[in-house]
Amino acid sequence: MKRGFLSENYSKCWKFGKECEWFFVFAFGLFALTFLIGFAFPVFFREEIFMMLKDLISGLESLTTLELIGFIFLNNLQASFFAMVFGFFFGLFPVMVTIVNGYLLGFVAREAVMVDGIFTMWKILPHGIFELPAVLFSIGIGMKIGASVVGLPRKDKVAYNFREGLRFFAFVIFPLLVVAGIIEGILIGFAG
Repeated sequence: MKRGFLSENYSKCWKFGKECEWFFVFAFGLFALTFLIGFAFPVFFREEIFMMLKDLISGLESLTTLELIGFIFLNNLQASFFAMVFGFFFGLFPVMVTIVNGYLLGFVAREAVMVDGIFTMWKILPHGIFELPAVLFSIGIGMKIGASVVGLPRKDKVAYNFREGLRFFAFVIFPLLVVAGIIEGILIGFAG
């Protein structure tokens, strides 16, 4: 029974993922573009970003590794869920999340490379392998939901996209975020 349940749900996730593939590609392309802009031209909101990072780091310093894992996981879970669900607002929120996160990560990557050299990029790779696809999947699904709201070919299409988006979130995105949170929390815990 359980095997059939998982098999059926993953089969539906695969089908829905194929339906979303161009939204995933667009989310990745927009993220990559804004990451490159943040990396090559880290001139926008410099003071605000440094203040935000300083506050974030000071808040994380007192956390244990287990608390770090929980904090990172819940933060990523919330951001991913909202990027998907708020796609109802014509897909604008997922687009904004992509632009802001792409630029911010490019900016931070540039600063890290300037301080520690290009090989510092390898430090973010282990959790990025799981976290980035999870977030981009959420954004892509949010864009698909937004596109169905704007197009409104049929009301049931919005409901279908939302329902299947929630299934994809539960069976694909959630596990990816768990693994990313564990890896990132352990890496930060050992580094700190």
